[in-house]
Amino acid sequence: MRPVTAVIVSLAALAVSALPAIAQEGGTTDVMDDALAAGWKAAFTCSGLFNARQTQAEIDQNELSGIYPDYQRSFDRLAPAQVDTAMKTASVTYSATMPPRIAAWRPGFGCTQLPIGADASLISFLPHFASWPAASAQDRGSAIGSNVKIQLRTEEAERLEAPVSFAFDERTYGNGTRTSAVVVVRDGQVVAERYARGIDHETPQRTWSAGKSIAATILGAARRNGLIDIDYPAVIASWNNGADPRRTITIRNLLQMASGLDSGESGSRTDRIYFGGGRVVDQAASKVLEAAPGTRFKYSNNDTLIAMRSLREAMNDDNAFHRFPYEKLLHKIGATHTTLEIDWNGDFIASSQVWATARDLARVGQLYLQDGMWGNERLLPEGWAEFVRTPAPAQPSDGPGYGAQFWLMTDAAGVPTGTYYMAGNRGQYVVIVPSMNAVIVRRGYDVNGGARFEINDFTRDVLLALQAADDERDALRAAAELEAQMENMSPRERARFLAEQQAIQAQPN
Repeated sequence: MRPVTAVIVSLAALAVSALPAIAQEGGTTDVMDDALAAGWKAAFTCSGLFNARQTQAEIDQNELSGIYPDYQRSFDRLAPAQVDTAMKTASVTYSATMPPRIAAWRPGFGCTQLPIGADASLISFLPHFASWPAASAQDRGSAIGSNVKIQLRTEEAERLEAPVSFAFDERTYGNGTRTSAVVVVRDGQVVAERYARGIDHETPQRTWSAGKSIAATILGAARRNGLIDIDYPAVIASWNNGADPRRTITIRNLLQMASGLDSGESGSRTDRIYFGGGRVVDQAASKVLEAAPGTRFKYSNNDTLIAMRSLREAMNDDNAFHRFPYEKLLHKIGATHTTLEIDWNGDFIASSQVWATARDLARVGQLYLQDGMWGNERLLPEGWAEFVRTPAPAQPSDGPGYGAQFWLMTDAAGVPTGTYYMAGNRGQYVVIVPSMNAVIVRRGYDVNGGARFEINDFTRDVLLALQAADDERDALRAAAELEAQMENMSPRERARFLAEQQAIQAQPN
């Protein structure tokens, strides 16, 4: 017979081993999954209604389907969101003992989630603009105007019909993928545009991680305005203390996903900010170093969030900080349907929570093709486009390369060297092709955990179509020049010329 003390010790050890994962450091619980699933439903219902002006049926079809599989069980148990159109809020009940999850909309800030446990009485604490920055008059910086009329060149229209149509068939570029928008821009002109799933040219969608590239663009504008130095250390005040080694992290490190900070197994999941209503300063800026800054690539939402936080601290004026993206960048390029959402503490969640139309994203791409110029005004530092598309010192171990908040299309057969792109969850892509002066935008609602849209293949096919259009136009131009040349020939010269051409064509290849 075993001693009683041994039995007690064994039972204690068994009890510890049987504890759920949340009782140990990290992990989650069913209660937290329920709260985060409710946050997803509240946030996307709110933004879908008040940012995008979708109908509830469209929100159900687009925003509330194909969600993270690990939340699906909790999500399916939730009641529909309760919407207050006067207060512009959406709330979702998930617990009998906790307040519902609440997201509230305000002009310029979109929908902000209250933290888990906060009730509606705390909405008044959310940041708001004293006056929303008015957009300037119609921009003249490119042909992608607010009221653009597609002036299709016949050659492009005929050649692009096939790849653009196939992008919507849910098979060609990924079985089950769900395309909502395609815009193709060539030489600053929209040459192809198509929408589906209730989306049109004025409907913003969440950019997901394509918003990281917008964050880099905002930081470029800040650099242009002398507000930041991307190589200055100690980017946020809470790191500039005593023995804290994080003071050596620079904005360049953050932009290149090389902060060296711990971000868990997957740096692309910051759910307690995105769906839990957590603050950037509590969640993103609290991690410790696990690698020397600048030496390791690890894709992390936190790096983008901290980079934007560093701009806020550098400006030290929240009103100016919140107006800056609109007044110094977005409204100048005509991106008037773009909204950067914030946490309840006033930090932009620019790693993902940006809502923008397909045309607005095309404008951002066009800005890079124009090396940061819009019309006669320089918005980004000279060479910023080259910086974001230059391979960072630390690179991913496989797949496409990485620059500074932009991916490099280095793994795509048939795509010109120097092509780079913005990418986000559920199939958000903006491909910038300097060698062909083209921007390709694809938006979607692809299912999380399902097939990915084959952006490399789509880019190749669109570029082949554009090249074929160029070749056809060149052939027509050459034929017209030849015809004009022949009109000036004498009958004898014309006969001799035609005989020479026939002889050349008769020669074996």
